[in-house]
Amino acid sequence: MQRSKQQALMFLLGAVLVGGVLGFSADRVMSANKGPRTLERRGSFYDEFGITDDQRRKLDSIFDETNCKIDVLMNPVRPSLDSVKAQGRRDWLAAMTAEQRTALAAREARMKARRDSLDKAHASERGNKDARADERPRRCGGGGPRPMGPGPGPRPDFRSPSGSFFR
Repeated sequence: MQRSKQQALMFLLGAVLVGGVLGFSADRVMSANKGPRTLERRGSFYDEFGITDDQRRKLDSIFDETNCKIDVLMNPVRPSLDSVKAQGRRDWLAAMTAEQRTALAAREARMKARRDSLDKAHASERGNKDARADERPRRCGGGGPRPMGPGPGPRPDFRSPSGSFFR
């Protein structure tokens, strides 16, 4: 009787862990197009609450440091998550017909074109408004400047995972 309880507990623990990983992966995939406007979102957040320049610098540091800590925690897990996502994609593509795969590829191309168009429009709308924020060096753990662009920096191909104000 004791062994079956242990097995049930281990099964539930495994299910929770797998569910968490899959949920996290799904969130990253579904919101991958939200990354490039990090500074724009931060700026609108700051404007909404009347955050001063001094407060902006402090909050930027807090947000950047939080992102760095998350990156440190996620770096060892990312290859596994990427592998799980890639296998899942291969599996569900295999379940589709050729017509469905073609329609999906066309949809993805439309979504990419729309995302690129929106990014261009936002960049031209913004103009020099956020030039100060774009020039701000982002730092991890007190180290040197972090590269600017979408995402936290350590992975140049990385696109932000969520719509939160931390990214």
